[in-house]
Amino acid sequence: MKSRASRLAGCLLAAAFAFAGAPALALDPPAGSVVLTVSGKLAHPNQGGDAAFDMAMLEKLPQHSFRTRTPWYKQPRKFTGPLLRDVLAAAGAAGATVRAIALNDYAVDIPFDDTVHHEVIVARLLDDKPVSVRDKGPLFIMYPFDDNPELKNMVHFSRAAWQLKAILLIP
Repeated sequence: MKSRASRLAGCLLAAAFAFAGAPALALDPPAGSVVLTVSGKLAHPNQGGDAAFDMAMLEKLPQHSFRTRTPWYKQPRKFTGPLLRDVLAAAGAAGATVRAIALNDYAVDIPFDDTVHHEVIVARLLDDKPVSVRDKGPLFIMYPFDDNPELKNMVHFSRAAWQLKAILLIP
């Protein structure tokens, strides 16, 4: 059974997403190939009980960019894409944990709170070019490591899931 505090936190997060401009209606179905599926408790599913996104749908969300160093690249790289919280808001997502699942079935749990307190993006561009599967794409969850020294640790590095294919919301 959820504690009163966790229920309140969930309600506050849902309200924050609604206030931030989450769509009032369900998402349109994807017109192109699905590159990301969000599953779990959703207010705006568009494909059965899931929210499916094609690349054009992700491009229509507000885009954010930052340059940061990572353990995977020798030089700082520029990452561009929608904020993870905007993707979750578009789906009307609710939960305490975001499980990011990669093409190779690697999975990592990200606290929902990270999406509120950090500018975590679902990168679709690397140095202003689409991210190929060979270079960790087509989608890559990325934290702005250089903007916040508290993020430069193995916990947050492990949450930067590349080759992202799905997100599962866990209550």
